[in-house]
Amino acid sequence: MDAFYAAVEERDRPELSGHAVIIGADPKGGSGRGVVSTASYAARKFGVVSAMPISTAYRLCPDGIFIQPDMSKYAAVSKDIRAIFEAFTDLVEPISVDEAFLDVTASVRLFGDGETIARKIKAQIREETKLTASVGVATAKLIAKIASDLHKPDGLVLVPPGTERAFLAPLPVRRLWGVGPKMEERLAKLGIHTMGQLADLKTARLLGTHGLDLQRLAMGEDDRPVVADTGPAKSVSVEHTFDVDEGNQRALRKSLLRLADELSRRLRAVSLSGRTLTLKYRDETFRTTTHARSSRRPTNVASDLFETAQKLFDEVHGSLKVRLLGIGVSGFADPVQGVLFEEDLPPRGARIDELRDKVRQKFGKDALVRASDLEK
Repeated sequence: MDAFYAAVEERDRPELSGHAVIIGADPKGGSGRGVVSTASYAARKFGVVSAMPISTAYRLCPDGIFIQPDMSKYAAVSKDIRAIFEAFTDLVEPISVDEAFLDVTASVRLFGDGETIARKIKAQIREETKLTASVGVATAKLIAKIASDLHKPDGLVLVPPGTERAFLAPLPVRRLWGVGPKMEERLAKLGIHTMGQLADLKTARLLGTHGLDLQRLAMGEDDRPVVADTGPAKSVSVEHTFDVDEGNQRALRKSLLRLADELSRRLRAVSLSGRTLTLKYRDETFRTTTHARSSRRPTNVASDLFETAQKLFDEVHGSLKVRLLGIGVSGFADPVQGVLFEEDLPPRGARIDELRDKVRQKFGKDALVRASDLEK
């Protein structure tokens, strides 16, 4: 969806149309730690973008119209749009309230080819919700996602089969899933700035297994399926925004550990374990990226979650200070005593988590804490 939250507000309040609308008002009048959720295209002309500090948005666009987010309203509109998707295919994988992947392979005989279906969906969204959507049509999720972002608003980009590599070649490597500031810096040192250069790199092995995976994506090789959302919960996540941008490695490690403990507790509370851990990382420039790693064995053990989160963090963290860290688990399965990347680790971490739950339940949440939490 195009500038979704702002577009919904403009639809419901026609007097806002054409004005710089910024969703994410700060109750402190621009002096607090609030961030921009969405900015209308009129606001973007002033340089206002998502995840920007509200204080910066006020400075760039002092005459903008700042509105507190109304998530219940946006969720209701999102539900209406989801119903449109499901009229064309059962294979709908929501990514957020305003974005989803659709696999329409089995629908072409009924509705036409991918481009035809995309046009029908766009038209139906406009007719039923008075909003616009931008769509990418391609043979793989990564390419469709990138295509959907290229001609906003109200765009439609088709990447015909066989042209994937040529389509990606001139685009910057930072558009690839998994390329954070640290990896982008490593690639730049090798003279790699575009996906075409990465695809042609003869020494991708120097970047490790992750580098080889990125090279395959840069070649347009992405066989990840669209996974329909069939359960009530797709993921469980926690995050922390630092009061002051944090650069101390020890403090950042402690924060990840606390997040892993809390995420583990929440997963156990609902009897869930998952195969995929995602790290959300926002640096002091407000660049926000997500990085994920999956394995065959699901887990909800705090030590496992922390170990994987730490590895992802080490891969993406550069010289900039950190504003926000978050971790989440998805790919749910029945809870097991196992870990993400080791085959035969004894379930000691699981027993520790269970003991901590019992002690806290009887004596309070501060009755049993990690030693690192006692450090000043």
